[in-house]
Amino acid sequence: MESGGALLFEAVIVPHRSLTPRGLRILLAVITAAVALTALRFWLIGAWPVVAFSVIEVGLILWLIRLNVLQARGSELVLLSEHNVRIVRTDPKGNRQERVLPSAWMNVILEESPGRIPRLLLHVRHHREEIGKVLGEVAKRELAQSLRGALHNARNPRFDNAQLR
Repeated sequence: MESGGALLFEAVIVPHRSLTPRGLRILLAVITAAVALTALRFWLIGAWPVVAFSVIEVGLILWLIRLNVLQARGSELVLLSEHNVRIVRTDPKGNRQERVLPSAWMNVILEESPGRIPRLLLHVRHHREEIGKVLGEVAKRELAQSLRGALHNARNPRFDNAQLR
């Protein structure tokens, strides 16, 4: 880090995607085959307008899955140094946005809402910055605990003096 001091904590946050590219191709092939067989069945019984809706349906499914895959390219990087926290966000198109907050009076807050995944906020004076929007509840709690621990260690350094041993 340039002027922030030594790097004390680093977290890379990326959206979770369970399908591999091969698995995604198989899923798309199965969906397309199932819709094609259904459309063929309706065509054979004389309800040919259903085929047009089936084509639209497959196109919509393919577009939504492509949108989901493109969203997986985004990331968030949280870097804690002795003096500040840098949050570097990269959107799916590759555009980067960076935010620097002082770490001296920073609080890590998990904002709970009934029936919802909590929000993970970094709070400094009048600034609140949400991080880890793509994470689930367990991952957010683990990140909050790790970040709190790193902030605590940064504020309370342990000095090893060989003469005092």
